[in-house]
Amino acid sequence: MKKKKNKVKEYLPLYLMMLPGLLYLLINNYLPMTGIILAFKKLNFSKGILASPWAGLDNFKFLFSSKDAWIITRNTLLYNIAFILVNMVVGIAIAILICEVKNTKMKKIYQSAILLPFLMSMVILSYIVYALLSAENGLVNNTILPLLHIDPIQWYQKPKYWPAILIIANCWKGVGYGCLIYIASLIGIDPTYYEAARLDGATKWQEITKITLPCLVPTIITLLLLSIGRIFYSDFGLFYQVPMNSGVLFPTTNVIDTYVYRALIEQGNISMSSAAGVYQSLVGFVIVMLSNWIVRRVDKDRALF
Repeated sequence: MKKKKNKVKEYLPLYLMMLPGLLYLLINNYLPMTGIILAFKKLNFSKGILASPWAGLDNFKFLFSSKDAWIITRNTLLYNIAFILVNMVVGIAIAILICEVKNTKMKKIYQSAILLPFLMSMVILSYIVYALLSAENGLVNNTILPLLHIDPIQWYQKPKYWPAILIIANCWKGVGYGCLIYIASLIGIDPTYYEAARLDGATKWQEITKITLPCLVPTIITLLLLSIGRIFYSDFGLFYQVPMNSGVLFPTTNVIDTYVYRALIEQGNISMSSAAGVYQSLVGFVIVMLSNWIVRRVDKDRALF
C-alpha cells in the first residue's frame, strides 16, 4: 500500500498535467457521441431527443436510396485516395529537399513557407483559386493561356477539370503538415548511415532509396493509417467553397458531406445528417481495423496496435 501511495504522489504532477487534456477529450470528443441516437430517431424539437419517436434505419435510406448515392460515394473515396497518395509523395519529396539545405536560416524559412498554406482558412483558398481561374479577370485566362495560344476556359462551367484542380489545391494547402512530420523523422535518422554509404560510393539517389525511405516507413504507415480512418470524410470547405457551389460541377465536386449539407438546407432534417456521420464513422473504423490487420500480418512492429 505504501508503494502505491508513493507512486501516486510521485506521478501526481503528471496526472494534474493530463487532466485538462482528458477533460477536453471528454467534453469535445466523447460526450457528443451521445448524439448518435439521433441517427435512429425522427427528431421532434418539441418533444426533445429522448422522447422523439424511433425511426429505425429509415434515416440511412436517405443516403442509399438517392440516385446520387453512387456518385457521392465514388467521389468521396477516389478524392481521398488521391489526396493521401499525392500528399504523401509530395510531402516526402519536399521534406527530403528541405533536409538537404545546409543553411539553417533558409531551412527555417522553407519550413515556415510550406506550412503557411495549412494555416489559411478554406475561404481564403477559394478566393485564391478564383483569382487564378476567374473567366473574366483570372490570371490563367488572361496571362497564361494567351501565351500558349489557347482560348479562355470557363473553369467554373467545366466539371472535367475539377478533379485535378481540387487535388492540386488540397496538396498546396495540406502538404505542409505531413511534411513537417517527415522532416522530424528525417532529423532522427542516424547520420552515420549516410557517412558509411558515402564511403561505399553510394550516390544521393541510392542514399534516399536505401536509407531515407526505409527509415521513414514507420512514419509513413502511421500517417497512412490515420488518413485511411477518415477516408469517408471529406473537407467540406474544399468541396463547397472552392468550386463556389457551382451546380454544373456537382458530378465531380459533390461528396457525402456536401450532399448532406445541401439536403439539410432543403429539408432541415438533422437526423439524416447524424445518420451520415454514423455511416462515415463505422466505415472508417472498419477500414482502419482492416488496414492495421494487414500491416500486422506483414510486420507487427509497424502496426498501430
